Amino acid sequence: MKKYDYLDISSFVEELMEKKESVEIEFKSAAGGFPRSFWETYSSFANTDGGTIVLGVKEKKGEFYIDSLTDELIEKYKKEFWSGVNNKDIVNLNLLSNDDVVDAEFDGHKVILFYIPRATRDQRPIYHTPNPYNGTYKRNHEGDFKCTEQEVRRMYADANVAVSADSRILDNYTFEDIDKASLEQYRRLFDLAKPGHAWLALDDISLLKKLGGYKVDRQTGKEGFTLAGLLMFGKTDAITDEACAPNFFLDYRELGEDTSSTRWLDRIYPDGTWEANLFQFYKRVLPKLQEILPLPFHLEGDTRKDETPAHVAVREALINTLIHADYSVNASTVITRSKNELVFSNPGCLLVSKQQFYDGGDSVCRNLALQKMFMMFGKAEKAGSGADKIISGWRDSNLNSPNLEEKNRPDKVILTLPLISILDNKIKEELTSILGKHVLCMEHNKVLTLVIALTEGVVSNERLRYTLNMHKYDITKMLKELCSEGYLVSDGIGRGTTYHLNKDSNLNSSSDNLNSSDSSNLNSSSDNLNSSDGSNLNSSSDNLNSSSDNLNSSDGNNIKTTTKRIKKRCSQKELFGIIQNSTETWKSVEEIAIEIGRSTQYLKGEIIPVMVNKGLLEREHAMPNHPAQRYKRKF
Repeated sequence: MKKYDYLDISSFVEELMEKKESVEIEFKSAAGGFPRSFWETYSSFANTDGGTIVLGVKEKKGEFYIDSLTDELIEKYKKEFWSGVNNKDIVNLNLLSNDDVVDAEFDGHKVILFYIPRATRDQRPIYHTPNPYNGTYKRNHEGDFKCTEQEVRRMYADANVAVSADSRILDNYTFEDIDKASLEQYRRLFDLAKPGHAWLALDDISLLKKLGGYKVDRQTGKEGFTLAGLLMFGKTDAITDEACAPNFFLDYRELGEDTSSTRWLDRIYPDGTWEANLFQFYKRVLPKLQEILPLPFHLEGDTRKDETPAHVAVREALINTLIHADYSVNASTVITRSKNELVFSNPGCLLVSKQQFYDGGDSVCRNLALQKMFMMFGKAEKAGSGADKIISGWRDSNLNSPNLEEKNRPDKVILTLPLISILDNKIKEELTSILGKHVLCMEHNKVLTLVIALTEGVVSNERLRYTLNMHKYDITKMLKELCSEGYLVSDGIGRGTTYHLNKDSNLNSSSDNLNSSDSSNLNSSSDNLNSSDGSNLNSSSDNLNSSSDNLNSSDGNNIKTTTKRIKKRCSQKELFGIIQNSTETWKSVEEIAIEIGRSTQYLKGEIIPVMVNKGLLEREHAMPNHPAQRYKRKF
């Protein structure tokens, strides 16, 4: 299947022109020829998280217009693209195949789509012009920006992970720069994890050699402590020396109920009372992170017993944060704990894509020696490759899905572990108090979206992309449905669009009206839909009609809420009957979905076509995908 088989370009472009979500997409006019800025965007998408360029659409003051490309111009521009993408004077590497360049139509107008994938770690930087330090771009919500020389150098360093960043030998460092207490504590934990291990009999320098904390370069004969050795076991002043990691700063912050306050309930940072190396930070911070978890645990010596999946996830998240950090970046490693979430922030860029992180299994470690050090004292089976443990641990604990973000300038990777359970009764009560009890009968993905919007304040396509098992374009459609149904309100345009709960909706109040005598029959009728034989379907349908009529006479706004009360679990035959009773007049799929409490996607894909084929519904327009298509029952 080609990459664009799923893409409805008409609705995609239409949504953007209506100032709806565009995800990672860039529209470029080709009215004046193949745009020079194309290659800057090519570079920025490739160096960030990929994206789609639509050629033949121009933007002016937030409005979008079609260029109306001819077949001749399309062929001309495609030739120019293939010529340019294979010309190293224009761009250093071609990432595209024929399937990544697609002709498409919108409302009778032709455009060209270019899918730009995220370049792999060893392919970056992708740059426009022969000089990488003058032609490398990345992407943020404002668009393309030119990378600094330092940012480009870090890309080159990340590309060559065969040379681990933490393996660098430090000049003029001695054993006086090592915190001996940290090394002794590490030995004890090593012994507990692996009793009788041969390395335990070694002297300190020999042990550090095995761990990667001390190195002898066979080619040059140079030897000494490595960056990893100092980061893990060093004294604070030695670590922050200009020759080692001058930007090194570890910070744990515990927030109270008022998360806007700058006052911490607790804080662990290099305050001069302890040697602020990675080992000591880990020992101090992990218990504080795990004590907030809902299920208890206990320690036997230094060994954790009765460890839950959530405890494992937190431990892996902390270790990953420490060993994946780029300690050359001018930014701090910050761990934040609050009532509702744990946040892990480390300097640097992801070495794998977000999708690879969420899928698990693929891991590239920036600091291999640090990874080995944590692994050897038994704190993780494969320290640093624990993304799957983080994702599964949170899922198995029924907690909101982890959220991974990349930020620029300075480069940071931020992992958020929400401490909100999707099954929490308080969350359900708060959600239903705003939107009505019927909201819990919606399909799971919609309910989860609303829970995230409630607990995190906003939700976005990108947040859901790695939370739900849905394509980003299907997520866009779902978000649009939730907006049209009155549950969400959109804010912003394009890829920066976010969504928040519509707390001013009358969905709950109208739902409460169902308790009136006018709709008393509806509750009983919808209950009967779950009966084994479905024999009460006709009477329930009659009650639906009568209650609907009563509502129309008193308050026309309540009819949508009324029909939403239909219970989720019913047979296909029963659902067919409900849809027939709701389509006495011509209605769109969206209108039907709102009235019966089903998703538009589900009805379009699995129900409506079947009903049309069975002769239960008729189309208003002969063309099945007509943009104004409506349906009415057949008698």
